[in-house]
Amino acid sequence: MITKQKLYNYIFGTILAAFFVVLIFVANNLSISYDEALNVMVNKSVLSYITKTTTTFLGSNDISIRLPFITLYVLSVILMYLLTENYFSKEIDRLINVLIFMFLPGVVSASLLINSSIVVIFCTLVYLYYYKLYSKHNYYLLIFFLFVDNSFAILFLALFFYSLSKKENSLLIISLVLFGLSMYIYGFDAAGKPRSYLLDTFGIYASIFSPLIFLYFFYSLYRVGIKGPHSIYWYISITALIFSLIFSFRQKVYIEDFAPYVVIALPIMLKLFMHSLRVRLPEFRKLHYNIAKLTLFLLFINTILIIYSKPIYLLVKNPEKHFAYDYHFAKEIAEILKNNNINNVKIYDKKLQKRLEFYGINKGEDYLVSLYNPITYDNVFTISYFEKELLHIYVYKIKQ
Repeated sequence: MITKQKLYNYIFGTILAAFFVVLIFVANNLSISYDEALNVMVNKSVLSYITKTTTTFLGSNDISIRLPFITLYVLSVILMYLLTENYFSKEIDRLINVLIFMFLPGVVSASLLINSSIVVIFCTLVYLYYYKLYSKHNYYLLIFFLFVDNSFAILFLALFFYSLSKKENSLLIISLVLFGLSMYIYGFDAAGKPRSYLLDTFGIYASIFSPLIFLYFFYSLYRVGIKGPHSIYWYISITALIFSLIFSFRQKVYIEDFAPYVVIALPIMLKLFMHSLRVRLPEFRKLHYNIAKLTLFLLFINTILIIYSKPIYLLVKNPEKHFAYDYHFAKEIAEILKNNNINNVKIYDKKLQKRLEFYGINKGEDYLVSLYNPITYDNVFTISYFEKELLHIYVYKIKQ
């Protein structure tokens, strides 16, 4: 006889495996962006070492550079599922929580793009899982995190506040020292003219969570802050959220430094919602059910738009206004040029030049390539999505 727990485990595993396949398909349909090209071919960072390792074994293609981050996403989802064992009163809540985490737009985006967000999420969950298993802090992991990414300063600061409340002296000293070292090594960017980006920051968080989830998530952190209990998850999430909002009063914050820690407290939100639902008599739960249905529907729509965004080009007049424009077209342009034996090109758009280098189109003086109509050109090629012409590629042969 299959128990409920085994059934939910099977459902979770099946959905995760299916979504892994979907992400691989999506990754193959994305083009490398300029920032990603720098990380793969120029920069020396953790991201560079990760992508260079996979391209060495799998070749320079879109799947090879994104596969490590998709893998970290899968492992992070599994860790979230393991972390919430015995956390909820009902096993179905645990499944709902991990599915929401799995399909959060910000988490899905982090799995597909070459940035540190999914690395930070995974590392933080590893640390928390160790803490759950052994009820003690792994200081070696914290020291390792110091050299992984600058954003771990937020984790060190959160652990400092947590250690103050729990009176854990060892953690207090180590977290404070690591925070100081992080500030010394990476510094703190406070340049630029003071200007409030608070609304922009709220908007980004709303897009990461989906709007209704973020509103209730924000309320949940506040509610737990007032009434408790204050778990380590709450300290990590509230520290990242508060400091990101404080900094946004003065400057535009790099949200990727904060968001990975904010999503950690998702189980707190769901547990509060489920408790609020179940303390009511069945006839008074209709409002909660309707809110939940609308929230999950919007979450589903947001996630679908991330993994299948190309149809949006049909709705925008200027392709550059599409939110994923920087991750499209480069591969198609490279394929068109290669098919026409155009391998050495000069492009005034340096960002596009670097992107095309990843696909084997080298910098040279044989052809001049432009996406904007020049005075003279020999050939013009067109890229269309759904029979809508989006880009024209103008080619002029320099060496006649």
